Amino acid sequence: MTTRVSMSDALSNVEVLYELPLIDSQPSVEGANNAIVYEANFDTNFEDKTAYITGISKYIEEAVLHSNLSLLLEQGYQHAMTLYTWRCCSRAIPTDNLINVFNVKSPEQPNRIEIYEKTVEALQPEVAKLMAIMHFSMTAIDTFCNQVRRLCHHEKRKEFVSEAYLLTLGEFINMFAVLDELKNMKSSVKNDYSAYRRAAQFLRVISDSTALTESQNLSMFLATNDKIRTMLKTSLAQIEGYEELLADVVNTSVHMFENKLYLLPSEKHMLVKVIGFSLFLIDSTACNINKLDGKKKINVSRIDKIFKTVEVVPLYGDMQIAPFNYIKKSPNFDPSKWPICNDTSTSSMQGSLLMQLPETREEHERFIADLARYTNEGAIQKVTKRTDQEMKYLYNMGLTGLQLLSKWTNSILELYCWKLLHPADYRKGTSKYEDDGEEYERATRYNYSSQEKFAMVEILSLIKGLQLQMNRLNETFYEAICSTTYIELQTFIQIHIRDMIKKVTQKKRDLTKSILIAVRDTCVDWFSGAGEAGSIEEALALGLKLSQNHGSKKDHSESNHIRFNKRCVGPSSTQLYMVRTMIESLLTDKSGYGKRTLRKDIDYNHLSMIEQFHKQSFFWDYLLNFDATLKQCGDLSQLWYREFYLELTMGRKIQFPIEMSMPWILADHILESTKQPMIEYVFYPMDLYNDAAMHALLVFRKQFLYDEIEAEVNLCFDQLVFKLSDKIFTHFKCLAACMLLDKRYRSECHMNGIKVVFPAANRYDSLLKQRHIQLLGRSIDLTFLLTQRLTLSFKKSLETAIQRFESVNITGVMELQCLLEVNRLTHELLSSYLILDSFESIISEVNHSVSSALGRITLHIFWELTYDFLPHYCYNGSTNRFVKTQQPHVNETRREKMIREIPDVQLYGTRELNQAYDIVNNLYRGFVGVQHFRTMTRLLGYQGIAVVIQEMLKVVKNLLDKTIREFVEKLRTCMPKQCKLPRSDYGSPAILQYYLHQLHEIIHYPTLQDVFHCFRELGNAILFFLMIEQSLSQEEIKDLLQAAPFQNLIPRPYAKEGESLEAKIRRLEAKYAAMSLVNIIKKLGTEKQGKLVEEADLLTRERLCIGLTTFEVMLDRIRAFLLDDPVWTNNPSSAISSNISPLSNIDDTHDFHRIWSALQFVYCLPTRHENDMNVEQLYGEGLNFAGCTIIRLLNEHRKFETYDFTYHLFKINRSDQKEDEVKNVSLPTFTERIRKFQILNQQIFACLNKYLCHTTTDEIPVEQVKCLTPMTLQTIQSSIPIYQHNRLPGTTSEC
Repeated sequence: MTTRVSMSDALSNVEVLYELPLIDSQPSVEGANNAIVYEANFDTNFEDKTAYITGISKYIEEAVLHSNLSLLLEQGYQHAMTLYTWRCCSRAIPTDNLINVFNVKSPEQPNRIEIYEKTVEALQPEVAKLMAIMHFSMTAIDTFCNQVRRLCHHEKRKEFVSEAYLLTLGEFINMFAVLDELKNMKSSVKNDYSAYRRAAQFLRVISDSTALTESQNLSMFLATNDKIRTMLKTSLAQIEGYEELLADVVNTSVHMFENKLYLLPSEKHMLVKVIGFSLFLIDSTACNINKLDGKKKINVSRIDKIFKTVEVVPLYGDMQIAPFNYIKKSPNFDPSKWPICNDTSTSSMQGSLLMQLPETREEHERFIADLARYTNEGAIQKVTKRTDQEMKYLYNMGLTGLQLLSKWTNSILELYCWKLLHPADYRKGTSKYEDDGEEYERATRYNYSSQEKFAMVEILSLIKGLQLQMNRLNETFYEAICSTTYIELQTFIQIHIRDMIKKVTQKKRDLTKSILIAVRDTCVDWFSGAGEAGSIEEALALGLKLSQNHGSKKDHSESNHIRFNKRCVGPSSTQLYMVRTMIESLLTDKSGYGKRTLRKDIDYNHLSMIEQFHKQSFFWDYLLNFDATLKQCGDLSQLWYREFYLELTMGRKIQFPIEMSMPWILADHILESTKQPMIEYVFYPMDLYNDAAMHALLVFRKQFLYDEIEAEVNLCFDQLVFKLSDKIFTHFKCLAACMLLDKRYRSECHMNGIKVVFPAANRYDSLLKQRHIQLLGRSIDLTFLLTQRLTLSFKKSLETAIQRFESVNITGVMELQCLLEVNRLTHELLSSYLILDSFESIISEVNHSVSSALGRITLHIFWELTYDFLPHYCYNGSTNRFVKTQQPHVNETRREKMIREIPDVQLYGTRELNQAYDIVNNLYRGFVGVQHFRTMTRLLGYQGIAVVIQEMLKVVKNLLDKTIREFVEKLRTCMPKQCKLPRSDYGSPAILQYYLHQLHEIIHYPTLQDVFHCFRELGNAILFFLMIEQSLSQEEIKDLLQAAPFQNLIPRPYAKEGESLEAKIRRLEAKYAAMSLVNIIKKLGTEKQGKLVEEADLLTRERLCIGLTTFEVMLDRIRAFLLDDPVWTNNPSSAISSNISPLSNIDDTHDFHRIWSALQFVYCLPTRHENDMNVEQLYGEGLNFAGCTIIRLLNEHRKFETYDFTYHLFKINRSDQKEDEVKNVSLPTFTERIRKFQILNQQIFACLNKYLCHTTTDEIPVEQVKCLTPMTLQTIQSSIPIYQHNRLPGTTSEC
């Protein structure tokens, strides 16, 4: 039966699958984080003590006491958490400092009683906690003193007290010190209780005498500093001989510290605090610690070295203490006894982390090498079952790893505490911060050098990295630990103790024998259950045999053939405690049985075995709880907590900003630094938030602390992603910009002071592969976030590029292309790591060309062409460039300037690169040339070119239909009705004078500059069409050449004599047949794909063969504009229309070529003054292009070349070689200019004919040709009077 699933349920299931973390090959850049955290606690707290009845009874009784003390310790630390995480509640209650509405003390206050009731209701649960703390302190002090009193009894003084029990008493001493300091520090506790008591007294809630007494006691308890310390010291002073027991506690702590018999970071600091506080409790008027040193009860010199080694230790959270201060506060303090601690000339090792860094690196490299070797061997050999030696190797490796983690964690914690106790002095750094800066800010933000921050980050990464590696091998390590502890315990129990029992039985040491048998029976696991019954009798029998067969080989062979069970289980906590305690009783100097100690009952070799086992088994309790120990050894949550410093602000700060938070200080330092290799460690400081959050939930169990951590993480992670993406974008932008710069140019920039540095190798690739960063239990796809930010950065950069282009003239297209190329290469480099949107889609979005053909770039190009390029630029054919006119005819175009300051990263990456590229771009800003049109062709594309050309045609049509048309009509009225070509007999000076007279109105036309300006605009537009055509042709040729190998278009090879050219071509075609795209798609693709590729191939081949040209189409369009207007075509005096001979209207001035001849005569005239600008400087060659194009399109170019005024004058002057000056017009200069423009016109006509040769004909249609009879002499003679009547001005009739 199938179950129907709705679409919404199916989509939700898919979304859930998307959130699952997948195991991939992404590099490890963070600490160990698990979605589900679990811990198996095997510590029974001696609940199973009755099961081990074979143990010594007094040690079982000690286990009961130990269990009770452990419960009290747990309660004490719970109260310490309550005090540390206490936040003031009374500050939220209205007081006298507020307005009268909330003035609860005012008698006129209407809701005064209600406010007090709510105060009592809110604070009563908190006051109950304070009352519980006071009662617990008294109870704990009484219990502790009772135990001390019991152990200091004169009958118990020489009895053995186990190391574990003394350590428990030391933990009590540490707990009292912590509680007392927390109570002293928390002024908010006193304020809250004062507010509660004031409200309770007003409401008469505390009425009975018992409650009043309790209230007064609590008030005094909170108000008195060092109350717990005083109570403890007073109670201990009443116990006789307590100083000897505390001296044993101190000696035990010193012994454990010196021999490194600790594993957790907190235990090391606890030992130091216990030493200091115990000496403070011992020292009094009745007992002097200096005398105890003289009696060798304690060793002050050893303690002096310890206090110098560890000057500052964490007290609780962000509270720290100098243990030597306890000694200074003692009444019998003698500085001469403490020379090392009082020596201020030597610096503390805690404050110099840089000195410890080389050793830390070496230790890490050595251990990681061993770990990697084991991992690789296991992966290669695929061992399913390991030997005992391999298990032992893994056991040692696990212990070494935990010890290294603890050591490195201690180094960071001690540096942090040392910095907190020694904040930065504002007098030494006034430029960094002010005098009134926060104490916490001076202790964290300004208290670390750059090298110290890098060292902290590096050690932090080593800790978290090693913790992650060991966590991945958790099962392997735990199996090896359980197997090794089982084997070593059973080896010691069943072999070594067996031999010891024989020896002590022979010596008849019954007490020692009973202890050894008790140790054996507590933990023995006989093979197949044999040997459990009658074990004592067996030992006795073995002892009797020993006298006859001492040291026989048979006995040794029996020991060697003892078989063990293969179990992977370690001893329980109670078993381990019982075994270690009973073994320790054999090693101690205090036996409790007279002057003889039990050590003398055991041989030296056996004693060494016991000592070795006792020392080695010390770490079993930690190793059997490997998972929890691993977490505690790498716990650095203390670096975030700042409750002590928040308390110092007295409510002015609810929480400190992230700039003062150590995790963000370290992460931000990596992001802001230029040290590229450190970027891989950027997420290790963020892992401190995971530690702090775990501590808040599982240890403190305070939701508000977790909420604060979460809020800071949200803010910091946003900042981290923002800065990281910006750093990555900057790096790749600089890399792309340097790759596009020429190498020699970079070296030249370097010589000129612009240091363009190629970006160093980076390690961003490891960060760009992170798809599931674990932070506060959330799996974050970093690549997705970086993709979003980088896409936004690309959009900002492209927006800046387009805005810069929109704020400059058309020459800015080169800078725009340069910026786009840099961003394109940057996008290409980043696309190898991230899945980014295509660059075309990003630029289309920024360009606003997604749904419209008119993008911002296209619009601005058209705008600049229309309003700046056409009216303001002059073309120079020799350089093939447009330059801006020196005398603009119209006002300059106004553009929106960029007001905001542009960051370097949005241009080319750095200031130096911006300078280098500005030098290059400045070379193209003074002109518009071929490079600009090629760039416009690439930027616009076919669609953009079509739009711009279409709009430019509208501009051309507007010029022809309105402005130029009007000017042509007005110029026709200024032209004489006829203007002949004078005979050469008159000479060039006379002909020049004749044309000056005939064209007088044209020469002095008032708006002639406007006429030239309009023709310049038209000519610039035509030149724009030509330049675009040439640039587009080059781009298409390049595309066709690149596509040729994929179309099986092989270049014609060279063939020697005797070689067959066709055979050589066939061989080349066969050789490159694999590159034929059409054949590949037909073979591997679908039928539809095959048809598409055939059509694309056909289109490419046709484009290559047909030779399409845009400029030809533009000329045809302009011709259509001209032919549609009668002003350009209809000639009322046309000889053809009136059936008159064409020769009769050659002197008519109605045609456009005659008007242009007159205009050409004008602009050929030389300037009157030397500093005057000529037509070329004012209007450029676009003026000539406009006139010649119109003449060519009207098919009047032959007439123009035949009947032009200036050409006629030039021909005559070339024959007579006269150099006269007529009306201030130098004839040589004039003819020189004529020749220049004649050559220019010929070039223009040649260019136009190249595009119009196959669409127009220069031949006159046959039907328009008329055969005329030759003129007779009479006709010539009759024409002479007419010619004489129209003689040249200034000539006589005799001419």
